Amino acid sequence: MSSAARARLAVGALFGIVVITVSWWALALWPVEADAPEWLLRTREVCFGSTADSLPNAAGWLLLIGQPAGMVLLLAVVWGHELRGGMALLTSRSAGQLAVGVLSASMVVGLGATINRVRTARNEPFSTGAAKLEQQLTRISDSAPALALIDQTGRDLTLATFRGRPVIVTFAFAHCQTVCPRVVQDVLAARSQADGPSAAVLVVTLDPWRDTPSRLPTIAQAWGLGADAHVLSGEPEAVERTLNAWRIPRTRNQKNGDILHPTVVYVIDAAGRITYAVNGTADMIAAAVRAL
Repeated sequence: MSSAARARLAVGALFGIVVITVSWWALALWPVEADAPEWLLRTREVCFGSTADSLPNAAGWLLLIGQPAGMVLLLAVVWGHELRGGMALLTSRSAGQLAVGVLSASMVVGLGATINRVRTARNEPFSTGAAKLEQQLTRISDSAPALALIDQTGRDLTLATFRGRPVIVTFAFAHCQTVCPRVVQDVLAARSQADGPSAAVLVVTLDPWRDTPSRLPTIAQAWGLGADAHVLSGEPEAVERTLNAWRIPRTRNQKNGDILHPTVVYVIDAAGRITYAVNGTADMIAAAVRAL
């Protein structure tokens, strides 16, 4: 292959990367409604993830930015000389200059549209399938196990205390600095997102030896628990019985006391029955509350 042919091929590859990148970004960011085709919504979620405002998640942005940058870098490393020669040949002609100018202007317009898309999405979230979250839930309708523990105010609480309204039950411990605070915040955010009667929140400690009733006020403050949100503890034997009854698997690290556990969230209906068990984001938990 001649050097001129390699130069044309390198320039063609660059333009191909640009076209693929534009298509990729359009697929990820073009506003769509909740009644958009299912295949489109599924494709966007699988490829780019989804956040509450329907923008790509962190992995999605990494893919959108990193993949084209990596392809251009690879092209520059493998065919750098040919690419420079091809661009010089292209811009030496009027038609080539026009093509490069149109492409550059399109990229500027696209960048501006992307910035505007992100800015407006933060202010006015729109739906890209969030309304269909309820369809992903599996209804359980099991009797809730017994739960009788002490909250941060020193009161003895049971599930019967909240009969007639929804309850969100999850499990965490204060010394956890990674998963537990996120689970608690997701539950609190879900309660504020859900329509209808406000759900009570119960967070049962997984570590009654350190999360003693006397420490619960400090834990509640650290987690930002407001009205109708309770962190529960009690005698270790009573808490352990409760955790076993709710079938919460857990393993304690004997060296540092940390506890390995799932991030399960139970949504209880007004009749005191477990309606949904959720391992997901605040959006999914809120969808479960709305679906009661």
